[in-house]
This record gives sequence, C-alpha cells and structure tokens, in this order.
Amino acid sequence: MSNKRILVIDDDEDIQDVALVALEVVGGWEVITADSGSEGIALAASEQPDAILLDVMMPELDGIATLKQLKVNPITQAIPVIFLTAKVQSGDRDRFASLDIVDIIAKPFKTMLLSQQVAAILGWED
Repeated sequence: MSNKRILVIDDDEDIQDVALVALEVVGGWEVITADSGSEGIALAASEQPDAILLDVMMPELDGIATLKQLKVNPITQAIPVIFLTAKVQSGDRDRFASLDIVDIIAKPFKTMLLSQQVAAILGWED
C-alpha cells in the first residue's frame, strides 16, 4: 500500500488529524491536508494525489462545489474522490449517486479501519 498520496479536504482540524494518523501511520501513505475547498483544489492540481477524501459540509465552497471544480479541471478530473460525510441518509446517498465520486465513507469513521476502507474502495489492496 506504500507510495500512495492522499489529499484530505476537511474544515475540521480534528478530522484532518485523525485521518492523518489513520492513513499515514496505519496505511503507510503520504497525506496532504487542506481545510477548505479552494485550498484543496489548488493542492490537488499542484500535488497530484492518488485519491482525495472530501468533506461534504464545509463553509464557502462545500464538497459538491469543490468536486465540480476538480472534475472540470483536466489536471485533477481523473483523481478518484471519496466523500467523507456525516450525511449518509438514503436521500443523501441518492443525491450523491449522480456525482462523479467513487464512494462515501461515513463520519465518524473508525480510525484503525480507515486505510483499509480506502484501499478496498480504490482497489489498492495487495
């Protein structure tokens, strides 16, 4: 699972910290964090991560608006995006189904299992 780089875009610093531990320490991946959609878009273009974990509910530029900007940019459009959200009711899942995401991971997530979930979703398992 090594040599992978993941961008975590979330306005909650605690979520960033937990994801960093889960993905770097447990998963062995490099993690980049952004605390806003606009910062995440810029980092995605400059750093070219292998995947993005994207919070849905953020101030200013929410996850859906951030996703749309990532998908129209030729530099970032092929990067797989996984939504990281507390909004996992069936209505939300239906709304997200029409978006170009690979999956949804519900918050709160289990720290020790996050890297396994991401690896399984993206087919990164050895």
